[in-house]
Amino acid sequence: MRVVTLAGSPRFPSRSSALLEYARERLNAQGIEVCHWHLHNFAPEDLLYARFDSPALLALNEQLKDADGLIVATPIYKASFSGALKTLLDILPERALDGKVVLPLATGGTVAHMLAVDYALKPVLNALKAQEILHGVFADDSQVSDYQHKPAFSPHLQGRLDSALETFWQALHRRESYVPSLVHPQGVAHV
Repeated sequence: MRVVTLAGSPRFPSRSSALLEYARERLNAQGIEVCHWHLHNFAPEDLLYARFDSPALLALNEQLKDADGLIVATPIYKASFSGALKTLLDILPERALDGKVVLPLATGGTVAHMLAVDYALKPVLNALKAQEILHGVFADDSQVSDYQHKPAFSPHLQGRLDSALETFWQALHRRESYVPSLVHPQGVAHV
């Protein structure tokens, strides 16, 4: 089983990337292969000029094709997710998340930005044809006490992350058991 993680913050390290680091550690401990991407893997010109043939973009597309799920993390700026992340998502193929389970994670300066995941990020993920977009986790900055070394979170945030990752793990396994049942032994899909 493979999961792609995507850090959507233009800064590294960042609070949102700390959430991803924690998720990667938890998934690796469960035997799930994790392929990590962040905005720094892409040349700014490739994103700004929508270079669909960018080697980094082509590599990400290949990993997404083979992945069972995606965890995407972003800071919330001006009541929306990172513009650099939006630029990257805009140049992914239309069905880049087809059949994938997606867990969104976000951080922001205040809980007033909590709904940005629902009204800004989830519609974009849905437009990329994600099979299932799970309830995300939003953390305000005060809940991430360390992000520059080993991630440290408030107990409440850690509990919510653990719960979300358990739900993600279960969704991945539902997907795994569901996908093969769609194909008939002769290779014809059941309808």
